[in-house]
Amino acid sequence: QVQLAESGGGLVQAGASLRLSCAASGPFPSSYAMAWFRQAPEKEREFIAQLSASGSRTTYADSVKGRFTISRDNAKNTVDLQMTSLKPEDTAVYYCAAGSGSNVRAIYDYAYWGQGTQVTVSS
Repeated sequence: QVQLAESGGGLVQAGASLRLSCAASGPFPSSYAMAWFRQAPEKEREFIAQLSASGSRTTYADSVKGRFTISRDNAKNTVDLQMTSLKPEDTAVYYCAAGSGSNVRAIYDYAYWGQGTQVTVSS
């Protein structure tokens, strides 16, 4: 019954910023980490960021390090991805995921997935 829902995607120009949010409904283990992945057309799903279950550690893909920030918004009960300095190559469907995250970058270590939100960055 756990559901994840992403929001906040859209069309922006290169250099712009967007904030994505992931809202969870239904309980899931507090030990689960939260992560963001993305998938561009004809490409495999790619890890971009993870927030540990404790919220004390973050991990980022090299491609987004220094530009993207994953965080919790306690007021809204969401996990957000703040994206800055967006590039055309950031264009993809962005998915939030929850799971053990034992292998931080591995799709198979996340049990729950949202439907995705489209981010398009024009040049």
